[in-house]
Amino acid sequence: MSIVIYHNPGCGTSRNVLAIIEAAGEKPTVIEYLATGWTKPQLLGLFAAAGLTPRQALRETKSPAAELGLLAEGVSDETLLDAMVEHPILVNRPIVCTPKGVRLCRPSERVLDLLDTLPPGPLAKEDGTPLIDAEGRRVA
Repeated sequence: MSIVIYHNPGCGTSRNVLAIIEAAGEKPTVIEYLATGWTKPQLLGLFAAAGLTPRQALRETKSPAAELGLLAEGVSDETLLDAMVEHPILVNRPIVCTPKGVRLCRPSERVLDLLDTLPPGPLAKEDGTPLIDAEGRRVA
């Protein structure tokens, strides 16, 4: 299976999702979008595939969204997309693409539905929250 993860290594959720994918035996293509940036067509394609609007994909906390006036009612999708291209941190993460679909994987266990095989258990998030038990069943 071909998996792509739009990853921020500074984000715990993003690190958890990458660890889950790798624990399932997959070798994803990792795109560190803070370094590579986004294009508007790329964002439009990802959001459409994930069933997200730019507003739903906007990272509101720990980002410059408030300072840029992006949280106000009536801010257009076009304005949000332009801001996301200019400030890649504004896109919530991680976004994962697999043959089963595209999804914003927050919380991190949302990635489990995109995998052909669950990782062997037991498996937990960085904070110790269990995801897979010792018998290989989903906990979350």
